[in-house]
Amino acid sequence: MPFAARPRVLWKLCGLCAAALLCLTVFSKPKASADVTSTLLIGGGRIDVTIESGEIKLTEAELLHWVQMAAEAVTTYYGKYPVPHLTLRIHPFDGRGVGHGMTWGRDGGLIKIGVGSEAQAADLADDWMLTHEMVHLAFPSMADEHHWIEEGISTYVEPIARIQARQMGAPSMWADLARDMPKGVPRTDDKGLDHTHTWASTYWGGALFCFLADVQIRERTHNQKGLQDALRAILAAGGDIREDWKVEDAFKVGDKATGVTVLTDLYSKMKDDPMPVDLAGLWKQLGIEPDGKSVRLVDDAPLAAIRRSITAPFAVPAGGQPSASLVPRAVFAGRTAAASRNDRKEPSL
Repeated sequence: MPFAARPRVLWKLCGLCAAALLCLTVFSKPKASADVTSTLLIGGGRIDVTIESGEIKLTEAELLHWVQMAAEAVTTYYGKYPVPHLTLRIHPFDGRGVGHGMTWGRDGGLIKIGVGSEAQAADLADDWMLTHEMVHLAFPSMADEHHWIEEGISTYVEPIARIQARQMGAPSMWADLARDMPKGVPRTDDKGLDHTHTWASTYWGGALFCFLADVQIRERTHNQKGLQDALRAILAAGGDIREDWKVEDAFKVGDKATGVTVLTDLYSKMKDDPMPVDLAGLWKQLGIEPDGKSVRLVDDAPLAAIRRSITAPFAVPAGGQPSASLVPRAVFAGRTAAASRNDRKEPSL
């Protein structure tokens, strides 16, 4: 099976658009008897959002605003929407919060994600999962042993994209990373990222790789380049989820964009062996001091400028494309309603 045909799967264990769109649907709730499909345009991409039939308390406007926020975050980070046409299917389930998300490269890009029948707007405002799934669209499909880089990028990039789109603050991200990143530090009996297929290694080991790469790229380029430059270059070279690439080829493209070989070098150190990582020392260098459930950010720490640059709006050289500091906006482009799957009649023969 081609790599792009495999789903990117994310389990969330605990539940937790434009003015014209709001005017059209603010009092409208998705009907149990019909699938409703709406179209959003953003960053050169088209998103066809189908809210599948089923009982749900959220209005159509609230669900589409959630999609809009995720799309704007990903477009802000990458400078464009990752694929020309995404099909996004939202299916209700009994309960609250956002449920099981899956992403495929087939049909130009497909995401399926669940929203609880009792979900509230606050659940969507706090959600990270849909942005995580959309980030998957922006990297080529990998062989099974490299699944960690697919999940690692989505885990690491998701909060940065939301910060750059002004949807959350940097202290919240650093508090989350200080709490969760230690899960990705290799155990002494691990066998490297390519051979340790645990949940912790796949998600947080992959995120740790991305974090270390980001810091090292910025150190070696005097903070002129970062992982974001590498990932934008990979996407610009055609490396989205619809394409099957070798991980080495993706890293070469990223290294060329940054002018340093951090991705290739770090991969050689972490792919087959449990590379030691001094996270506590790195937090101190970056000026991140854990303080219970929050962190204190120290602005005179040795690498504080790098910490600030990681989440700062993307900048381009003079004469380049406009900065992503201006958050792109999704445009509502219409809606259709189809008969319920239960109400559809088979054609007569």
